[in-house]
Amino acid sequence: AVLPPESNKPKLTRLRTTKGEEINARDFVYACGPWLPQMFPSLLGPLIYVTRQEVVFLGVPAGDDSYQKEKLPAWIDFNDLVYAIPNIENRGFKIAIDRHGPQFDPDRDDRVVSKAGREEVRSYLATRMPALTDAPVLESRVCQYENTSNGDFLIDSHPSYENVWLVGGGSGHGFKHGPAVGELVETLIRQRRQTEPRFSLATKERVKQRKVF
Repeated sequence: AVLPPESNKPKLTRLRTTKGEEINARDFVYACGPWLPQMFPSLLGPLIYVTRQEVVFLGVPAGDDSYQKEKLPAWIDFNDLVYAIPNIENRGFKIAIDRHGPQFDPDRDDRVVSKAGREEVRSYLATRMPALTDAPVLESRVCQYENTSNGDFLIDSHPSYENVWLVGGGSGHGFKHGPAVGELVETLIRQRRQTEPRFSLATKERVKQRKVF
């Protein structure tokens, strides 16, 4: 649906950064990843729950090509909420526990994978892929999910400003969908269209557990 020609909401004309720089624009888009709830704490703090998610890359047996993408697909186990990606560009076999981790502050919390997290991955592999149970860790990282209650993105205009858009809540999928989301937001702004209901602010509830994966 196309927005009406006139809106009762005011427009933001400029903003000032913490360094004192002034930004003037016709439209403003806030796509701040896990920092989005910090930018709008009263509005989005209760609606987007940022969690700590640990990822591990394991070395595969030398000369064994069964872990290459030509023979092993990417997969997810919805029973245990674990996903894995084959050895691509020799980075190793990627595996992660996909259920929600503890709440995470992207500015202050550490980004070192925990001993408990590594042990849980090895325990899972012992059942599903025993050949990798003792595989060396080539790389590890701590990512973050910006979880919404329904697992969908937040792509909507600010309730108090006509020309301010809030874009986030990727729930672990924001990076993969970034280009498409950018095109959608550009279209919504340029054509003055309303967002899809599933992406609207109104569909985001005050809960910490997303309903879909």
